[in-house]
Amino acid sequence: MLEEYIKELRPYVLEMFCKETSGHDISHLERTMKLALYLQEKEGGDRIVIGIAAFLHDIHRIMQNEGDGEFVFPKESIPKVKEILTKIDLNNEQVERICSAIEYHEEYNWNYNNVTDINTLILQDADNLDAIGALGIARCFMFAGAHNIPMYEESISLIGEGNYTETANDISAIHHFYHKLLRLGDYMNTETAKKIAKERSDFMKEFTNKFLKEWKGEL
Repeated sequence: MLEEYIKELRPYVLEMFCKETSGHDISHLERTMKLALYLQEKEGGDRIVIGIAAFLHDIHRIMQNEGDGEFVFPKESIPKVKEILTKIDLNNEQVERICSAIEYHEEYNWNYNNVTDINTLILQDADNLDAIGALGIARCFMFAGAHNIPMYEESISLIGEGNYTETANDISAIHHFYHKLLRLGDYMNTETAKKIAKERSDFMKEFTNKFLKEWKGEL
């Protein structure tokens, strides 16, 4: 049933995301959905809710691109998500659970948020897994290029300050690694995601260490 729903939704999603160039494109949605469904097999949750939520979770990014550039919160995408969900035959409870997962999937637990819904936690883990490792590195620099963010600004400390939010871009791609991406592996919600994140996080740490040495001319 989920496969049929995704098949019906795909044309609308493809149309929305066809011009996305910051790493939140259709391939990211597809990978996030595959990761989310793998986690669901291991950890539980509602397969249909998780799969559809993963496929639609970044509509707020498209709304931001089409607006004045100011950050758009996932919550602000819910009316559009509900409009898209009218294309498929879901009951009201399914729609609300999908929307809830999307609305709260960027509520990071290192900011002391109290998200406990398994569907939301799995969506967050899947989204964050695609933000780390080799693909995470590629997507970070893709995002930086799309928003005219430099690779690195050595005059500003890499040490993060306080809680991370999505509302403002970091001053460089490498700063984003230290402020968010390198922290994600330690804050996965599910045991399955923690195991996957370990290798990906180690790869990113090795990359950033080598990047900084090469930047400084030490290698």
